[in-house]
Formats: sequence, C-alpha cells, structure tokens
Amino acid sequence: MLQKLLHLTSRRAGRGFSSTALQGERICIVGAGPAGFYAAQLLLKQLENCRVDIVEKLPVPFGLVRFGVAPDHPEVKNVINTFTKTAEHPRLRFFGNVSLGKDISLSELRERYHAVLLTYGADQDRQLEVANEEQAHVISARKFVAWYNGLPGAENLQPDLSGRDVTIVGQGNVAVDVARMLLSPIDRLKVTDTTEYALEALSRSQVERVHLVGRRGPLQAAFTIKELREMLKLPNVKTQWRIQDFEGIAAQLEKLPRPRKRLTELMLKSLEEQKGPSVQEKHFLPVFLRAPKQIEKSEMEFSITELQQNSAVATDQTERLPAHLILRSIGYKSSQADKDINFDDRRGHVKNIEGRVLKSNGSDEVDAGLYVAGWLGTGPTGVILTTMNTAFAVAKTISEDIKNQTFDTKSIKPGLQVDQLPQTVTWKHWQRIDSHEQKLGQPKGKPREKIVSIDEMLKVAGI
Repeated sequence: MLQKLLHLTSRRAGRGFSSTALQGERICIVGAGPAGFYAAQLLLKQLENCRVDIVEKLPVPFGLVRFGVAPDHPEVKNVINTFTKTAEHPRLRFFGNVSLGKDISLSELRERYHAVLLTYGADQDRQLEVANEEQAHVISARKFVAWYNGLPGAENLQPDLSGRDVTIVGQGNVAVDVARMLLSPIDRLKVTDTTEYALEALSRSQVERVHLVGRRGPLQAAFTIKELREMLKLPNVKTQWRIQDFEGIAAQLEKLPRPRKRLTELMLKSLEEQKGPSVQEKHFLPVFLRAPKQIEKSEMEFSITELQQNSAVATDQTERLPAHLILRSIGYKSSQADKDINFDDRRGHVKNIEGRVLKSNGSDEVDAGLYVAGWLGTGPTGVILTTMNTAFAVAKTISEDIKNQTFDTKSIKPGLQVDQLPQTVTWKHWQRIDSHEQKLGQPKGKPREKIVSIDEMLKVAGI
C-alpha cells in the first residue's frame, strides 16, 4: 500500500493544501466519531500551523452519534453541528471509506504524518460466558442498537419480536435505551431517524414486558437519572420494581454522593407510586442482584447474588425469568485494527499512559508520535461529555509534546492523497449523502432516512 503512495511529490502531497502549507505539523486522526472530532477541534485551535486529516472506515462521519445515540434523543445528536463546523475548517480534510489495516496500514500513516491519533472506538461485545449463549434468540444490545440506527450490515439482524418477554442483561444507559425503544409507542418513533425496516418490525412487535437485569443492587445501577426519568414517563408503560431489592436503601441516602442520591430518590419515589392496580399494557421490570447462569429456549436462569464489599457474589439460589429474546448489554470492547497497534486483548483497548501509546516491547516506554483517545484508549465508559473531556486532554498532550519537540515535526510529511485511495469519500461527498438522506426523510416527517448500503452511499456521493 505504501509503495502506491510514496511516489507522490510534495507538489501533489496535499489536495487542497499549498506546498507552503506542508511545512506545518501533519496529524492523522483515525476514527470520525466524537473522540476524533473533539480532538481535531482542540488541535486546530492550539496548533496554528497544523493540518489534520480524519480517516474513517465508513463513508459517513460521526460514529457513535450517528449509530449509537438513540433516535428519540435528537438533542444529543445536535453535537453534529459542532463537528460539522470542525470538519469545514480549512486545515482539516475528511477521508471516508478508508479502513485502517486494510486500505492503509499504521506504519504507512506514521510514514506520512508527524503524529497519529487512534480514535476508532469499540466495535465488539463482551460475552456472558454462559451455556447456550450462541442460540439465535440471544443477541447483543450493540447489534440491536446498530439495527435500528442503520449501521451498514446491521439491517440483516432480524430480531425476533414475536414473544411477550424480553430480558436485557445489563443496566447501563444502552440497556435502558433498548428497553425504551422496545416499549415506546410506534408513533413516537416514526418522527425520529429510526430506520424504516426497524419501524416496520417494531410496529408488529408483540413485546409487552422487558426485564432489565443487573448483578448488583440499586445503589450500583449504571443508568443515569435522565434515562430513568424517560422510562418512568413513557406512555402506557408501568415500571415495576421489586420491593425486596430496596430493603435498607432509604437509610443510606444521606451518605450518597449527590448524583447517586438523586437517582436513588427517584427509584424510591417510583417504588412508592407503583402501589395499586396496573392499567398499562406494557411493563418495564428492573431486577437487581441477579447474575447470568444459563440460557434456555424461552427463559433464562440467574444466580441470586449478594453484595460483598461492593461486588456481586453468587449464592446457591437461582431464579428463572421468561425470555423469548435475550439482549446482552454488559459492555463493549475494541478490536486491533492493525497488527502494529500495541493492543491489550484481555481489556480490549490500546495500551497507553494518558493517551500516549506504549511501545510493543512490554515496557512502559512511550511510542513517540502515536496517541489514542476515546473508548479505544479508556475502555467503554461514560457519556459523550466524558469522551469530549478525555479527547480534549489527549489533544492537549499532543500539542504540548509538539511544542516541547518530543518527536520530529520539522521534516516535511506528505499526508494522504485522495486519488491514491480507491473510492475515498471526501467531505463534499458526505454532504451529498447528507442532503439525500434528509430529502428521503421529509415526506415521512423524519429528520432523515439513513442509507444503510455502502454501495448506495457511494452511488449517491457520485463515486
């Protein structure tokens, strides 16, 4: 791959950049999600002569914001406006449909840039590691989210929604998002950018009850107060807590940090309000202190746990929950996109110290000029605001390293050239896709109808 690029002269080395512009620092960011765009934003601000190229394996930008944020959270997706402003900066270029490890290698990027920042996110699931997990009615919440959000390839998932009961294993915000999508009135979803095939499937759904199961107790629940509040306000859905899960919880309120206290107070308030007959047709059923043990055809067996030093320890007691569909939502992990990335297979992220990637020799020696940010560096943690803060921190580190001359930035680096990479999607190409999707959505009252086929994206882009 590198040989195809090295023959370029400095005159042709940067499409849209003059030869004098090549004198500045050249930085490549791999991954066009929140971490990549936030890092680019700060780098462009702090380094007045730097040139930033963002490389993305998909033809479309925005990563988790486009394919992870729930369709009924349009206010969260407004951050795309900020990212668009960054993308249109005269010192930034977008290279879509370029995959690290396939179309271009890490060593080739490092040959052509002074610094490389890896921000390609987490694209794999953590497993339950219980018997029968491979059965067809067990799927990951990540894939389900990708299905209704239009990630290319996810349209073939075809989740079976013909049963009454769904059991979600995990109690983070993603798990609550999935529960809300399954229980929401279809008319509420029709005005979002939920894919048309998902809307059609959800309109025929027979799901009436969703269990949200966690290993630990209410004080350790990973969902946020905003997510819970939305569930409690969902029309025609009754939230049913188990009274025994909250024994002794009220007495601990005053010792809790303020965010945890507010969340716990809301759960206790909802618990008090659930008394009396239920008139709602659907039910949201959070279940605490249960650890996955075994999967059967239409139910799931859990070990009843107890807390010991804040950890869930399984007892000899078990409980079975009905589960026509099981969604695994116990965390994501990243993958090693290129053989030269110093990757921790067990933890599922790149080995680094405060964003500086370590050399692959087993030491704590930093590989100068190579960085990582976002979930690829920290593991999947926090919300988009968390990613923003960590990306800013790593971008600041890069800026300081360059100013302190930690690695060479004086030599001329050519960067990538659009016409040397087949079917590269530029920002202008993305704008055509964006405009087309919005036009498709208008007759349906939707903000957009996402194109889910990469071939169709490239056709619309005019490539």
